Formats: sequence, C-alpha cells, structure tokens
Amino acid sequence: MGIPNANCVILAAGEGKRMFSRSSKVLCEVTHKPMISWVIDAARGAEIENICVVVGNKDVEDAAVGCSISYQQQRLGTGHAVMCASDFLKLHTGEDTLILYGDTPFMDSDTIIQSYALHKQEAAVATIISARLEDPTGYGRIVRRSGRIAAIVEQTDTDDATAKINEINSGAGWFSTATLLETLAKIGNDNAQGEYYLTDVVSILIENNLNVSVYTAENPQVTLGANSPLDLLNLNDIACQRAILKHLQNGVHFTSRYGIIIGPDVEIAPGAEIMMGSILYGNTAIGKGSIIGPNTIIRNSSVGEDTRLNACQVYESKIGSNVKAGPFSHFRPDSCISDWVSIGDFVEIKNSNIGEGTDVAHLTYIGDSDVGRFCNFGCGTVTSNYDGENKYRTVIKDYAFIGCNTNLIPPVTVGERAYTAAGTTITQDVPDGALAIDRGELGLKEGWADRKLAAYVEKKNRLMNDRKQ
Repeated sequence: MGIPNANCVILAAGEGKRMFSRSSKVLCEVTHKPMISWVIDAARGAEIENICVVVGNKDVEDAAVGCSISYQQQRLGTGHAVMCASDFLKLHTGEDTLILYGDTPFMDSDTIIQSYALHKQEAAVATIISARLEDPTGYGRIVRRSGRIAAIVEQTDTDDATAKINEINSGAGWFSTATLLETLAKIGNDNAQGEYYLTDVVSILIENNLNVSVYTAENPQVTLGANSPLDLLNLNDIACQRAILKHLQNGVHFTSRYGIIIGPDVEIAPGAEIMMGSILYGNTAIGKGSIIGPNTIIRNSSVGEDTRLNACQVYESKIGSNVKAGPFSHFRPDSCISDWVSIGDFVEIKNSNIGEGTDVAHLTYIGDSDVGRFCNFGCGTVTSNYDGENKYRTVIKDYAFIGCNTNLIPPVTVGERAYTAAGTTITQDVPDGALAIDRGELGLKEGWADRKLAAYVEKKNRLMNDRKQ
C-alpha cells in the first residue's frame, strides 16, 4: 500500500570531491546503478508520486527523470538544501514531507512506509529514521529520555556517555510540511562551518515540546552512504552479496560468491545459473535454465529459457530460448535473436533480427539486417551497412545459405533458399533459389612474388640461422 498525501525531497547537491569523480557524487554507481536512482526508486516504490531532487549540477537533473528539480547553488548545509526546495514544499503544505539523501542507496520502500505509519500513528510533527549500529562512530547519536527523543548529538559534540550510544541519526525522516517550512525560517548558521543544519529543525521542535518521534529501521544498512572511493567499494560489495543471496533464495545457481555483479532491477528465473565474471544490470531478465557466463555482460536485455551465453556482451537486446552464443559474441543495441539460434565466436550483431534456427558462424558482422529462419552463415560474412553517410538494411530470407567471406552491400535482398558462393560480393538482389557467384578472372604474374619477397626471405633465413648458432 502506498502513501497518500505525501511528498519527498531528496538532497543530492553534494560535489563529492573526496570521491574523485568527474560527475556529481550521487551519480557514482552501486552495481552499475547511480546511487540517486536507488533512492528515487525507493520513494517511488512507496508510491510517493511528488518527488523533488535538490541538485547542484545539471548532470543530476538529467538523471532525475520525472522529478521536480531545485538548485542549491551554494552548499551551505542540509538545512539550506531543504530551504532550496521551498517553492516545491509550498505546493504541498497540507502534506507530509520525507527527506532523503541521494547517496544512501540502501534506503528501501519498506522503511519509508513503516516510518510513515509510525509518524501518523503518533501524530508527530517529525519522525526521525534511526538505526542501531555496532560501531556508531562518525554518526550523530539519538539521545532519549523516558523513551522519547531528547536531542541529536553530533559525533564531535559527544561526551563519554553519549559516545557509547549506538542509536544513530540517519538524516532521513518525515516532517509535517507546514511545520518544516515554518521551522526552517528559524534556524541559523552560527557555527564553525557557517552552515544551516536540518538537525537544528529537530532541536527547535523538541525545545518547543512538539511531538517528535523516532522510527528505528529494521535494516541498519539504510544509513550507509559514500564519501570516498572506499565507501563506494563497500557499498558495491554489500549490494553484490545481497543480490546473490536474494537470487539464491529464489532458486538461482551460482558457481561463486565473487566476481559477479547483479543490479537491483535484474530478474532471474529459478534454475538459471550465473557463472564467474558475469555482470548483469539495468532492466535485465534471465529465463529459467539459462547459463550465463563466465565473463558475460548483459545490460537492459532479456534472455529466454535454456540459453547459453559464454563470454558474451549483450546490450539493449532480446535473446530467445535455446540460443547458444560465444565465446566472444557481441550483441549491440536493438538486436533480436530468435529461438534455437547459434552464434559462433567473434560474431558481432547490431540492430538486426535473426530468425529461428539460424546459424551464424565465427568472425562475422551482421548490422542493420533482417535475417529469416534456418539460414546458414559461413565465417567472415560482412553486411557493409554504412557508406559513410547513410545506413541501409540487408534482408536475407528463409533457408538462405551465405558462403564464407561473402560481402553484402545494402540495400540488398537475398531470396529464400538462395545461395552465395564463398568470396562473393553481393551488390544486387539475389532471386529465390538462385546461386550468386562473383569471383572474377584470376590473373597470374609469373615471378612477381619472387622479386617482391627476395629481401624478406633472405632476412628471415638469416635471422633463423643466427638463432640456431
């Protein structure tokens, strides 16, 4: 069940200089998905429709498709970041606002929904999302009195007793939108950093005896963020192991726990097997009984049942069932491979449709082509689809036999049950049932090669004699 009368503000303007990234910090990826996308999906998974992302650079705006955007031109703290979303908040004054952070990818929809339920149950003006950590070092502590929150104490301000508290402030939480706007106007920046802090809003609410509650997350990983390459690596390690565990529980087989990356949006049917070195991400789906890997990359693609992809790369394509491909096959975007197709090694297919039962041997390039059923390609076949200015399609109809080293110069059609002889260049349509052969007249020049290679032969013989001495 989603959350009615609620909106979300995601703080995503951090530059992340310590990440040493050319892009904004929240665009750094965890299992090949930007951190900001994880957070937006968590909010949408809780059915929060109105989302505002506070950004500092346009690259984040481009990633926050479908969200409202507010800019934080100067980085003056978390409170200031929320202030930058004031125009958005004023449109939702009768609602509750969820504040999230764009670099905490493990915030999940369940935590959002359950914390909101507590927020409404206790009729709170604010509900802080906390977590209990074995090592709370570096986090602000939640100080309670009689079970209620009394203060949030930052790490630098803790005394010995407070430092032992293991309940920490995640930074995320729910606020009455009207109360949030009113209280933001009261916070100041009289501190060493000269910044406005969102925690000061909470302090003011507590000082005024307003009802502030705390929801302690069942999963402490919702608090984890990234401020360094090491932090990002740790997030990736956690995400990889979480993904493997989830799919294991669903009946997927793995040959190793390591060297495998599976994105959070990947679907794998029970009985499939994922081997070492495989990277699956984006909106990818793998059918039951398929074997992926080793060393296979699949992005935003679907793979049918009982298919074997060995050392392949697949991007934005559809692979059918009972397909065998690889090693070293490359499927570029917009390729559709039908059932029972066999793709050999060192084959590249781009923006093409390959019909049922067709065999494509090794060392072949098929681009911008429509290939029928039960065709056979000899090695070295090339569709020369680009003339430097325009791209053209090749059509190869059912049961056609394409001989080794055939060059097809589109636009051209090879008819049904047609045959091209090895070494032929096809520049015009081949009728159904015809043989196309173009080998020209063989010219011989006696003695030409002897003269051309004389110095080369002498050099090689001398080198070999030197090696034997």
